[in-house]
Amino acid sequence: MDHSDNLKRGEKGAWLSIFAYIFLATVKLIVGYAGNSDALRADGLNNSTDVIASIAVLVGLKISRKPPDENHHYGHFRAETIASLFAAFIMMFVGVQVIFDTIQKVIEGGGLKPDLITGWTALGAAIVMFLVYLYNVKLAKKIDSSSLYAAAQDNRSDALVSIGAFIGIIGAQFGLFWLDPLAGFVVGLIICKTAWGIFKDATHTLTDGFDEEKIKSIRSSVEMDPDVKAVNNIKGRVLGNQPFIDITILVDSQLNVKESHDITVRIEQHLYEEHNIKNAHIHIEPFH
Repeated sequence: MDHSDNLKRGEKGAWLSIFAYIFLATVKLIVGYAGNSDALRADGLNNSTDVIASIAVLVGLKISRKPPDENHHYGHFRAETIASLFAAFIMMFVGVQVIFDTIQKVIEGGGLKPDLITGWTALGAAIVMFLVYLYNVKLAKKIDSSSLYAAAQDNRSDALVSIGAFIGIIGAQFGLFWLDPLAGFVVGLIICKTAWGIFKDATHTLTDGFDEEKIKSIRSSVEMDPDVKAVNNIKGRVLGNQPFIDITILVDSQLNVKESHDITVRIEQHLYEEHNIKNAHIHIEPFH
């Protein structure tokens, strides 16, 4: 199955997240306002913005499937990473807003006990989102999708957020009224932490960052080839989730063009089988 087919499968995970978030955001906001729970309202607001983030991931996956054209010689794979970055900005904005709103609530001193139904709503939502997380993280690993994996991490954060809201609401039932807005505050922190992790990974990829340990492992593999005298240079970058490797190797200066070409073909095949690298550019120079 090629990368385009994998991206198409990834869209199913994005659609699942969108439908789950629309349903849960609607239920949480209605029950949260009716049942007077700051934590559940914050959780519902979080889910409403997750809808936008999931749509961004879906759009990114669709654009990434487009083949190379005259303006995008390497394809459109980075659209997937840009979608992750966009999702991170949305999540960070909402997280900060939730934090400030709950701080304002504490300063104003509400002290109202939320209805118990808000707690059971939060617990039910946590179970739903955890199931969505399990599906998406399994699919993301299977198709090697960075944006779907980021969406799956958001799914897990949302499940934890709902559990936190549940704890805060239950605590408020026993007179600990401050626990409900505190849960809302923690919700905001979790949203910001998740957003920062996605932002850091996306910017690392977009600035052509590459795992140093993986580069070392690839270099060692190439150096083991009997016809490679030395690896002069090796660089890597990632487009979407596709690694692109540039390698300069030194070989016997007496080899003809065909013999040198055969070496590059053998190394390319090895990189694919050993490291799942489908895009490698190997430049040959004479060893003196």
